[in-house]
Amino acid sequence: MRKRSEVLFSKYSKGLKSLVRRKQVDSVHVRREGHQLARQLSALDLTAIGVGTTIGAGVYVLVGTVAREHTGPALTVSFLIAGLAAALSAFCYAELASRCPSAGSAYHYTYICIGESVAWLIGWSLILEYTIGGSAIARGISPNLALFFGGEDKLPAFLVRHTIPQLGVVVDPCAAVLVVIVTILLCAGIKESSLVQTIVTTVNVCAMLFIIIAGGYLACKTGWAGYELHSGFFPFGVNGMLAGSAVVFFSYIGFDAVTAAAEEAKRPLRDLPLGIGMTLSLCCILYMLVSVVIVGLVPYFSLNPDTPISSAFSANGMQWAAYIVTAGAVTALCASLMGSLFPQPRLLMAMARDGLLPSFFSDISTHTQVPVKSTVTAGTLAAALAFFMDVSQLSGMVSVGTLLAFTVVAISILILRYAPPDEVPLPPSLQQSIDSVRMQLDDDSQGTGRKNFNGVVDIVEQSSHQLEDGEAEIQCPLIQKQITEDKQNQQRRRKIAMWSIALFCIGVLVLTSAAAAEYLPSLLRFTLGAVGAAILLCSLIVLVCLNQDEARHSFGHTGGFLCPFVPLLPAACILINTYLLISLGVDTWIRVSIWLIIGSLIYIFYGWNHSSLTEAVYVPSAYVDEIYRASSSLQV
Repeated sequence: MRKRSEVLFSKYSKGLKSLVRRKQVDSVHVRREGHQLARQLSALDLTAIGVGTTIGAGVYVLVGTVAREHTGPALTVSFLIAGLAAALSAFCYAELASRCPSAGSAYHYTYICIGESVAWLIGWSLILEYTIGGSAIARGISPNLALFFGGEDKLPAFLVRHTIPQLGVVVDPCAAVLVVIVTILLCAGIKESSLVQTIVTTVNVCAMLFIIIAGGYLACKTGWAGYELHSGFFPFGVNGMLAGSAVVFFSYIGFDAVTAAAEEAKRPLRDLPLGIGMTLSLCCILYMLVSVVIVGLVPYFSLNPDTPISSAFSANGMQWAAYIVTAGAVTALCASLMGSLFPQPRLLMAMARDGLLPSFFSDISTHTQVPVKSTVTAGTLAAALAFFMDVSQLSGMVSVGTLLAFTVVAISILILRYAPPDEVPLPPSLQQSIDSVRMQLDDDSQGTGRKNFNGVVDIVEQSSHQLEDGEAEIQCPLIQKQITEDKQNQQRRRKIAMWSIALFCIGVLVLTSAAAAEYLPSLLRFTLGAVGAAILLCSLIVLVCLNQDEARHSFGHTGGFLCPFVPLLPAACILINTYLLISLGVDTWIRVSIWLIIGSLIYIFYGWNHSSLTEAVYVPSAYVDEIYRASSSLQV
């Protein structure tokens, strides 16, 4: 009976460990089978992808709604604060993108730093985001096209929305056709699709520059009437301005699409951080300048909530400007559609490479060097949704995937700096080389009294026991004792750091939940908030006082961008994104929970057993190079 319980406990323990198994950062030792993605994108191409994905048509409507209801003339300050908040996530993405430049974005980083089960949920959430986001954008293009051409009756009959009486469903052929066109373009090749993305994004940016220049000229002629109000610059107070920042924050979502092209960047260590930084900076500047002009042209309470920019120009005698504004909105939506459909095939490819999805999705075309099968699958699903469903009610679910990704990326930065993975999964085919190195280390440890590589304390490099002039190793008990103590202190520091990171996340969750739970009694909310804040501050203070792990200098690809102000910057990023997640509403979380439950079942019944790490052998990272050298010598 006891033996049976021990076996069950061993299986249960092994199952739990498999949920947090972590994969290796792609290195010189990793050689993927089959064809690879083409490295043809420059920093400018990556910036075009990021800007095109980020600047959607929402900004053409958002400025009116937010200014009327939250900020008034202070809309520019709200965009600035939201941009700074988005920059927190951008800094975290930039470091991970340069350290781990492979397809998969947040899913890939989470798999390396946190573990397989969390990475699966992030990937599954991003699949939902890209699918619904692309369908919603496609649905928004047809009414803007109709507006541009002067009404739906001016569009070809086969593109006009119509209702199926038997089903009561409004179908949108124009949206489906646009998704199909973009899918074909993405299948043609990364250089071709990025060229079109650059052209469309350039037209959109030019439309925004027209709004800024022409609107600024009109505002100078009229004396910036929108700012000469008795209510002042902050008619809704500072709280209204901050509420406006929370709303416009979502207009910065999209810069993470740059990291999806990690394997197609020519110089990923330089170009990925540069592309992210240029994307966010350009978007923030354009948003602020547009808001300065629009709220200066007319009083904020006179802005039309549906067409604020066009109405502002019309109020100043420039009715023809509506065509340029509409053209900008259409091109913005087209660029966003391309940006939404671009990352999903690469995410499916990355998950299939890791065995969590069927290998069908990992195939790369020999001709175009893009994942055609994944692209066609994602495009077909998005086209079907855009044709049959009005997904506007599901738009809140799009934000969940992005905010979850932003949160785990910031957590990954903390783990990477304070407790980076110190074990590397190797394929079972290297078992002979692993045994060979283990035997060699065991023989050495018997002579020196040191632990082997299966012990808690790693074996010390032989060079640390040799003098600089090449003299023989000196056996010194005091040195051995000091080395052992240093290793034990390092392990203790790592445990403290991991517990501090976990407690910090718990404190953030308690604090933000208390802040958002307006239905609770005031005393209970205050108590929960105080407890959460205490846990948050204590754990953060511990992290500030702890030294960061020395292994961070050699983790992944070195020489790239480093996130500044760790742990304060990632901590602020986690706090902001968690609060936004909690504030999304119960209905949104119910829908997302159903999706995540479906994903969990797929992972349990397929991904868990088919994972590429199922049979992997974990060894200390210090011995990986030696094991590969042993493998090469055995092959010879």
